Formats: sequence, C-alpha cells, structure tokens
Amino acid sequence: MPDNSTSLGSYDYIIVGAGSAGCVLANRLTASGKHKVLLLEAGGRDTNLWIHVPLGYGKLFRNRRVNWMYETEPEAELENRRIFQPRGKVLGGSSSINGLVYIRGQKEDFDLWRQLGNSGWSFEDVLPYFRRAEDQQRGGDDYHGAGGPLAVSDQVETHPLCDAFIHAGVESGIARNGDFNGGTQEGMGYFQTTSRNGRRCSTAVGYLNPAKKRANLRVATHAHATRVIFDGKTAKGVEFRQDGRLRSAEASGEVILCGGAINSPQLLELSGVGGGSLLQRHGIAVVHDAPRVGENLQDHLQARMLIRMKQPLTLNDQYHSLFGKLGMGLNYILRRKGPMTVSAGYAGSFFKTRPELASPDAGLLFILFSTDKMGESLHRHSGCTISICQLRPESRGSIHIASADPFAAPEIRANYLTSETDRRTLVDAVKKTREIVHAPAMKPYLAEEMEPGPGIKSDEEILGFCRRVASTIYHPSSTCTMGTDDTAVVTPGLKVIGVEGLRVVDGAVMPRLVSGNCNAAIIMIAEKAADMILADAS
Repeated sequence: MPDNSTSLGSYDYIIVGAGSAGCVLANRLTASGKHKVLLLEAGGRDTNLWIHVPLGYGKLFRNRRVNWMYETEPEAELENRRIFQPRGKVLGGSSSINGLVYIRGQKEDFDLWRQLGNSGWSFEDVLPYFRRAEDQQRGGDDYHGAGGPLAVSDQVETHPLCDAFIHAGVESGIARNGDFNGGTQEGMGYFQTTSRNGRRCSTAVGYLNPAKKRANLRVATHAHATRVIFDGKTAKGVEFRQDGRLRSAEASGEVILCGGAINSPQLLELSGVGGGSLLQRHGIAVVHDAPRVGENLQDHLQARMLIRMKQPLTLNDQYHSLFGKLGMGLNYILRRKGPMTVSAGYAGSFFKTRPELASPDAGLLFILFSTDKMGESLHRHSGCTISICQLRPESRGSIHIASADPFAAPEIRANYLTSETDRRTLVDAVKKTREIVHAPAMKPYLAEEMEPGPGIKSDEEILGFCRRVASTIYHPSSTCTMGTDDTAVVTPGLKVIGVEGLRVVDGAVMPRLVSGNCNAAIIMIAEKAADMILADAS
C-alpha cells in the first residue's frame, strides 16, 4: 500500500461504486458471512427526501450533491451542443436519481450478447437473475419473480390522458401490452416502476440497507477512488480520498469496479489500464496496454415532442396552482397517490418503424408535464411531453480521461446520429408518434402540437428538429465491453483482460445497449456476477 496513505485494512473484496450494481454485490457477497467486503462510494448517503419520493427525480436532475452532472464534448451532429449527462453520486447511484421505469430490454438483446461470443448471457441464461432480483407486485410467473430485493410495481393509478394515449396507439395499429417485460415488449401500455407504496426502491433501499447490519460489510461514503493499486499486473487494492485524506485498502480476493459506463473506464485509465499512448501522454505508468477501454460508448438519444392540452389535467396545472400543489402533497402524504408517485414515463410504447423488423426499434415515454429543458421550470399551460427514442443505436462514441487528475471529469464523446440508421429510425419514430398524437382518441384532449410543430413536415425538417433539440435519455453503456475478441475489455466472466484480480460489473460491460431503460439489466448483471465471483472463490 502507498506509504503516504492511511490503510483501512484488508478485505476479500473491494467494490468501487455503491450504485445499481455495487449495492447488489455488497448484499450478495456478504450474505454467507464468509467474505469481508469494503464498499466505496464517492457520494454521500441517500438521506435527501426527494430521492425517496418518485417524482423527486426532477429535483435531483441538477443537484451536485447527488449527481456527477457530466456533459459531453460538443456533438457535431447535434449543432455542436454539449449534452448533459446526469449520473448518480450517492448510495444507490443512478437507481437513486433515475425515472424509476422498470424495463429489461428484449429477449433478442441478450441472445445477441450470446451470439457475439458471451457464453452464459443469452436470455434463457439471464432470465433467472431478473426473476431473482424482482419482487413483482403481481406475483411470480415464468417471467417474473416474487420476494426479491427490488420492488416492481404497477402505477398507483391510471390517468385519463395516459388512457387516451394508449387508445390512440391502438387506433394507429399498435397492440395493447399489459407487460413490457413479459413474452413480448411490443405494444402500448403503462410502465411498471421500481417503487412500492409510493416510495422509490433504489438498490440502496432494496439491497444495501438489509446488508448494512452485517459485520462483514463496511460502507465508506465520500470515498473517491483515485486508482487501483497493482503489484505487477495483479490488482491488490484501491487508493481513495476521504475527508481530504489519502486512504487505501487491500484486497486479498478481487477489486470490483461498479462505477458505471463513465467512471469505470475512467478509473481503469487512471490506474494504468488503457491505451498506452493516452496514458503516457498524461504521465500515467502503463500496467496493461488496453486501447479498447473507454471505446464503444453507446447511448439512447431522445427527441421530445411537446403537446399543449385542452383540459387542465397535467402536472403543469397542479404545479402552478397553490391549491393544486397542496392537494398533490396531501394526496401523497395521506394516500400515497397522485402525481408524486409517478415514474418519468407514465405510459408508453415500443414499436417497429419498419414492418420487416423482428422486434421494436423505437420507444416512447408519455410524460404528464412539459418544459423547455429537463430540470427546468414547467410550462404554465397544460402540457405533456412524449420522449421518442431509437432503441438500438449504431453510433459509437468514447469516454477517456482528460488528465491524470482523478477529480477531473472525463471527455465524453457520444457521437450521436453519426449513423444513417440512427437518423432514419429517429425520423420515422417521430412520424409514427405524430400519427398516435393525432389519432381520434387524443382529439378531446389535444390542443396543438407545439414541438416539432405543424410547420415541420419533411424528413429533412424533422431531422433538423432532432439535431436542434435531441438529448440523451441517460443510458450510457458498453465502454468496457465483454467478449472474446480483440474488441473486448472484459471476459464473459467480467474479468479485466490482461490483468488479475480485477473485474468490471456495471453497464459498461454490455456488448450492445439493451432496447430500453438499462437499470434493470445492470441489476441483473450484478446478480449474475455475484454468482460467478462466489463460484470462483469456492
């Protein structure tokens, strides 16, 4: 261990990052009582009230106390705009600040992972881990589990605008779907949420809290990892800063990075695992030359359609009324109902932009408020937002350190819309969304389409609109890809290639981004990783 640091001692496992994956591992690796685990988190404890109120995600969107608040470099295909990238910096990570939508992705996503050479990662292989994680409100079945740490619930109540939107989608030719995580993802319906009784169920709540009482788990908050400590090519511990002091801890078993698609490749590079020329440029000694670290970044891009409503049924109306706010608060406090229980997407859809496709390539989130930019004040008129997203982007970006300073943000280059398929799919998805919005079921409620607006008609104009307004839907992934060829950073067992005693367990290991929100898939990855780690230990 470094001579100038204070040692926290030795552990079997050191987990870096108490987010969606890290909290899962902290629970599973300590359950037997045989293994001593240190969990490091750069952020603080999840004591902010708004973390636990589902609608509170809007209050956390630009809160530096719980959010890394990254942004991309200027994106050439998005009019050189920098795109805001919120990431959780708190116990629970992004599962503590996200929009609570529970979507696993499609069966075909995981079968493709297996087809790419990742044995053990087909849908049949991973379904038991989705089920093990889940405490499904509707009970267990072939697709769902009951009694797991992660609460998955229906929306507390339906809403007339959501009902109209779903009906309009059916009128436009999309079937109704009561379970996006069942036999098929395609259709129109209400989303399920990672909440229970009107409160968020982050991985800190579901997994970490029950494990905190175990004597073999130590949780260190405000502990910012600065590098993995190597002895030759074997990871032996972690150096971190806590309370202004340099500290370290030793791992007799493994160091496990759970920092997510942004922070895990950053820490690898800071530790000497990355492209040799990049590391040398920043004065970092090369432990292993791994140029694919930080490459292959994939993210979902969203274009937001804004619609003005005829009837005062939206969150905008309640938010800008004193009595509306009071009623909303009392409804939540007394009944655990109303807008404060709602996920970022209340209802939505998954559909094919071309009939010849095997599965949906576009998704919609119907949101009961409107604003010029996410995280800013709501409009004063009755308004809703429809988030339009291409599910399987072909554009590829990168995340790399900008300096040897572990507290400096990395350079994020998403390269959105650099693929013709991405551009075509997003344009076609906007056109299909318009068809839904203007279907008969929406006519009693729809006053006007504000964005893109009726003046935007041609494919070129729609693409121009997307370039002007599109932003991330907060699903960065794949920067430490698992695989068996020269593009991989980790093995299918999630071990970092070229070194010993080091794994990555988070969304960075996805070889392809899943078709939908990725929090559920990251929790699944951690559940499966826990079994692999414990199997290796035995």
